[in-house]
Amino acid sequence: MRIAEITRATAETKLAVTVNLDGTGRYDVKTGVGFFDHMMDQLARHSLIDITLKAEGDLHVDDHHTVEDAGIALGQALTRALGDKTGIRRYGHFNLAMDDAQVACALDLSARPFLVWNLPFPTAKIGSFDTELVREFFQALATHGGITLHVDLIHGVNSHHIAEAAFKAVARALRMAVEPDPRMAGVLPSTKGAL
Repeated sequence: MRIAEITRATAETKLAVTVNLDGTGRYDVKTGVGFFDHMMDQLARHSLIDITLKAEGDLHVDDHHTVEDAGIALGQALTRALGDKTGIRRYGHFNLAMDDAQVACALDLSARPFLVWNLPFPTAKIGSFDTELVREFFQALATHGGITLHVDLIHGVNSHHIAEAAFKAVARALRMAVEPDPRMAGVLPSTKGAL
């Protein structure tokens, strides 16, 4: 069973995250940040990873700590659920179109975290949500999930569409990467002998 649960408590946030890598994309996300909840729903639905995420954060300050800590906890949960990564595809990529926006994602579950981020937003906010927090989430996810993650905006003019296309593109690439590879059952996808 590729399931993991992570709890994280700091002076700024309290989070509980559960993931099931072999799920159907079910989600139960409540962080108090409406737009971010919507994006996390998209991440679960399009990755087919069941995600439960409950967060209580210092939203009276701003959304930053809640969003960043969600990325940390989710990355840790993914790492734990993947175990030693034997038999997975490891790599994933997807180009996703959403109305005016097209976002490309390529990733490697390499245990070597790195974020390449070419996703400029035309506005500073989507409703009350700071668009810079999209990068903060993916930076935390990549770092704590051990993911080499490249996200590139091909084109787009609407910030909501750009953000949503990014979450969906990462989700589809992640879906590909975590899937068992029937040709590599029981084999670690690395010549190094460890990931």
